[in-house]
Amino acid sequence: MDNKSYTATILVDQDPATAFNAITNFRAWWSEEIGGNTDQLNGVFFYHYKDVHLCKIKLIEIIPEKKLVYQVLENEFSFTEDKTEWVDTRLVFEITSEGGKTKVQFTHEGLVPDYECYDVCFEAWTGYIKKSLYSLITTGKGEPNPAEGDGFNAALAEKWKLDDRASDDRTRP
Repeated sequence: MDNKSYTATILVDQDPATAFNAITNFRAWWSEEIGGNTDQLNGVFFYHYKDVHLCKIKLIEIIPEKKLVYQVLENEFSFTEDKTEWVDTRLVFEITSEGGKTKVQFTHEGLVPDYECYDVCFEAWTGYIKKSLYSLITTGKGEPNPAEGDGFNAALAEKWKLDDRASDDRTRP
């Protein structure tokens, strides 16, 4: 797919199994507000953050300790004109060894700079992958959004609600 899709990479000292198991535990690094299975092939889970973001995601490919692919089935943003951005995009986690470390590369295939949500999604994914997932893999404790709490998403939602970059007439790089 288009190489302009959002990508983030982390390197950890832990083994691929630890990284793989952490990734599948979305409640421990993304949000405690997740219902359904995040670790079973063809399992569907539902994520929401208040009325700001709601989505249904399905695990469509598993290669143990190497790769996970999730497809976004439904999505709704409250802050974009096209509420369905993300539908039919994929969350791809690839796990490899590099220089004695475990490399996790996350690509949100289809999340491209042309999307209205790109800037806020870029910032959110960077925090979730490089901070929360990294922490979960390396320390056993991530920094997910708490159940019905404010957490990371609240700060982002408030920032983007007030930020001029969220207006329709903004220019893109």
